[in-house]
Amino acid sequence: MLRATGTHPTDLNRTRLQRTRVYRSGQCPHRPKGFTLIELLVVIAIIAILVSLLLPAVQQAREAARRSQCNNNLKQIGLALHNYLSTYTVFPPSFCVGSGTGGQWSAQARILPFVDQGNFFNVANLEEFYDSAGNIASGIAKTRVPVYLCPSETADRARVDGSGAAIHYPVSYGFNGGTWKVFTHAATLAGGGTGGDGAFFPNSSLDTADFTDGTSNTLAFSEVKAFTPYCRDDHVGADGNSAIPVSRTLLTGMTNDVKGSAFGDNSSTGHSEWVDGRVHQTGFTTMYTPNTVTPAGGTADGDYNSAREGKSGSVGLATYAAVTSRSHHEGIVNSLLMDGSVRSISENINYQTWRNLGGRADGNVLGEY
Repeated sequence: MLRATGTHPTDLNRTRLQRTRVYRSGQCPHRPKGFTLIELLVVIAIIAILVSLLLPAVQQAREAARRSQCNNNLKQIGLALHNYLSTYTVFPPSFCVGSGTGGQWSAQARILPFVDQGNFFNVANLEEFYDSAGNIASGIAKTRVPVYLCPSETADRARVDGSGAAIHYPVSYGFNGGTWKVFTHAATLAGGGTGGDGAFFPNSSLDTADFTDGTSNTLAFSEVKAFTPYCRDDHVGADGNSAIPVSRTLLTGMTNDVKGSAFGDNSSTGHSEWVDGRVHQTGFTTMYTPNTVTPAGGTADGDYNSAREGKSGSVGLATYAAVTSRSHHEGIVNSLLMDGSVRSISENINYQTWRNLGGRADGNVLGEY
């Protein structure tokens, strides 16, 4: 006789049959659904490998985009220079000394209306120095001009004073100040002076006829790095001592008579003032090939200006400068030629070819480089 347990015999048989089917299929009736720890680790490892393979490609794509934007910025500057030429019949000077109008303003400041910055340009008073009371009040010197900054520039920030207040904004593209000598100062500041062999110099009034090597054989602008250390005003650059240094090491040990410090120890403020037309702020020279490291005591990398343009202590002297074109793009610098074309130039370019590109009328017509 069956005992009354509350469970029908048919139900018991059905439960046994279900258990038998589960065991035969190799499944555990109580096993939860999902991944094991090992399976999860394998998936994570595969994802990590795929990301590591993809990341360099993404970075290369981003860098290609930044290089393209950098080239476009230089192209806009080239168009602005030629629009300036069409308007004024000459290219802008790098600076004005003595009787020149506009004082310290850079070539970059003078072409503002031609790079879609007309309203910004109208705020500035180019008849006064950029550090006059009115121009300081306008805030123009500390304003960021996007077309003058490379998208790869790592120091895209305002320069500040001791209190932390913004006073200047840097620049990524410098004018071609020539091979070595930028300017010879007259006996008095009022007398002006004469320029070097570059495309731009103080008080210049050059047009295309002055580029006898051809505008396609002469540099106009090239990349520079913001906040570059520099040495200035050692005043050794009289025209009687104008020989071009053969080695970069000859600049090692140059002193800064303003601060009395070793070369390169000056605060890193070169190319940090886009409104200032002096060569160490908004220019470069072809003294050294692109991205050359110029050591100071074997440790620093910086630029050199023997006598700042327009300073009273520079009267009767010449400005000799080793201000190197430098880029954040690996292995190259982007450069603008005077014909308006843009080239990506290898840092391994022959040094004589690079120097020839810096001279507007040295008689060297270049081919491929």
